[in-house]
Amino acid sequence: MVERAYLVGVYKTGDSETEAASLLEELKELVKTLGIGVIGQALIRVREPQARFFTGSGKTEAIIARAREAGADCLVLDTELTPAQQRNWEAASRLCVIDRQEVILDIFSERARTKEAVLQVELARAEHSLPRLKNAWTHLSRQRGGGAVTQRGEGEAQIELDARMVRTRIARLKQDLAAVIRHREVQRKQRQRVPVPTAALVGYTNAGKSTLLNALTGASVLVEDKLFATLDPTTRQLRLPSGQKLLLSDTVGFVRRLPHQLVDAFRATLEEAVLADFLVHVVDASNPEYEEHLETTQAVLRELGAEEKRILTVYNKTDQCSTPPRLSRKPWRAFPVSAITGEGLPALLEAFDKGLAGERKSLRLCFPFDRYELVSRLHEEGAVQAERAGEDGVHVVAQLPQRLEGIYRPFLENGA
Repeated sequence: MVERAYLVGVYKTGDSETEAASLLEELKELVKTLGIGVIGQALIRVREPQARFFTGSGKTEAIIARAREAGADCLVLDTELTPAQQRNWEAASRLCVIDRQEVILDIFSERARTKEAVLQVELARAEHSLPRLKNAWTHLSRQRGGGAVTQRGEGEAQIELDARMVRTRIARLKQDLAAVIRHREVQRKQRQRVPVPTAALVGYTNAGKSTLLNALTGASVLVEDKLFATLDPTTRQLRLPSGQKLLLSDTVGFVRRLPHQLVDAFRATLEEAVLADFLVHVVDASNPEYEEHLETTQAVLRELGAEEKRILTVYNKTDQCSTPPRLSRKPWRAFPVSAITGEGLPALLEAFDKGLAGERKSLRLCFPFDRYELVSRLHEEGAVQAERAGEDGVHVVAQLPQRLEGIYRPFLENGA
């Protein structure tokens, strides 16, 4: 059982030492999220990555000595190690050795709740473990004696068998995940039968997306001051000031150096962002590195093909800021808010309305009493601003999507 970790931050000559130190602090928070104590850390520079350890042999020996002296039972390197480098570190230190990728995978494994998230994490872990199977059979290479060659052959046979099992498992997980995704697509199509605009909350992990979702919709999504507190997408409905309905979805948070296996595995979950009418980019304005976090999210959105979406940037946690955040160059798309105190939320909701207003027309309509189903449809798909019953029928002032104009044109009031 790993309980005490020694962290190692690594940066190459020419890279920013400040950024490397920041990433090391983030790694500390990630490790603590797993419930592992951090008993020491070091930040080292390498001129060129070395094939054997990534770091040079001298620095590797010094790090191992410090970790042993501190009483660590695990080394965590803030870089991506190849399977061979990981084996070499473990052989030299006789400690458990993992990298940033494995830490994030373990967190996701602990936090997954829905069937889809569990399958996605299992798939990512299986793909990560496949090239590392040899690590589990290094004890065979120590069984020397007269049968050294035979023993090695048995080890290789066992590795091949295990690899085949993992590949079979990967194929089955992909099939199961595809079935779950098809089911979710059916649910999405059912929602689209009564089309309602959608928006997706995106942003760095722990930026306060779930808190904002709760504040805007009255939902009760889990909120914790931890990295990756929620992994599964949650969608809730809210009513905008105009009366228009909006479906707002929370998505998994991003982090610097997110493992590519997880970007690929969670692509289906992040489709909520790709398919939304617009995005709400939530930034923790109280974090001194919020600008770097903002850039990380934008990079992931580019990888998903969603960077061209309309984006409203929300600078959250202003109640914890000593100085106001530097807003984006497009102030009409940047909103300082506090999801805890409610500051700035009315202006944000108005911005949602204005963002959708370009797709709607405000019209005055009059319906015969026997066509009230059309008024009901307006309540579902449009934004009814006023409704009254007159002698000649039901009079309505409403904003409706342009796609419905043909249906409602015959009911326009004179002069509307």
